[in-house]
Amino acid sequence: MRIVVAEDLYLLRDGMVRLIEACGHQVVATAATGPETLDALRTWRPDVSVIDVRMPPNQSDEGLRAALAARSEMPGLPVLILSQHVEQLYARELLADGSGGVGYLLKESVFDADQFIGALERVAGGGTAMDPAVIAKLLSSSSPNRGLEQLTERECSVLGLMAEGLSNQAIGRRLFLSESAISKYTTSMFGKLGITDDDTNRRVRAVLTYLNKP
Repeated sequence: MRIVVAEDLYLLRDGMVRLIEACGHQVVATAATGPETLDALRTWRPDVSVIDVRMPPNQSDEGLRAALAARSEMPGLPVLILSQHVEQLYARELLADGSGGVGYLLKESVFDADQFIGALERVAGGGTAMDPAVIAKLLSSSSPNRGLEQLTERECSVLGLMAEGLSNQAIGRRLFLSESAISKYTTSMFGKLGITDDDTNRRVRAVLTYLNKP
């Protein structure tokens, strides 16, 4: 994968670059400010980018704003936000176009290299990788959704874990259920949400419905 890394702290940025390249991927550009981030995304159109939220010049939300601007110009451009904070408004805006290829992880919850690289690869493939804390924040201010109201408690649990980027097998392990049982829950869930077999990525559609409630 061709990856852009945007992080203003040198040691963290350099560490991510070394990790990514050690895993066989290519870092095509790095950025330390919001404007540099947007320039790099426009220039390289990477397979995925990992972007910190708070960057110079103002140390507010420059990184996330650069990601949003880039996705508005290049719809579906894969972006993984890696932050110390949950910026609820902008996280929701990041999901608003419904195209997938988005992730939002808190730095404190990334425990190992495999988890980080796995999240990058899912986002690059058009999927999602959402931190449970981000999901909780997004849902706390959401109004009910008619399709989601039809889901059982178990189906909501499955969908929440799906939003974190877990496979059916991993969801089954987490819930102590067989993979076939999880498959039945997801089939029922897709039906209730009106997501048909014709949709190219039913999992992403379901997750975005879950996270991007009006």
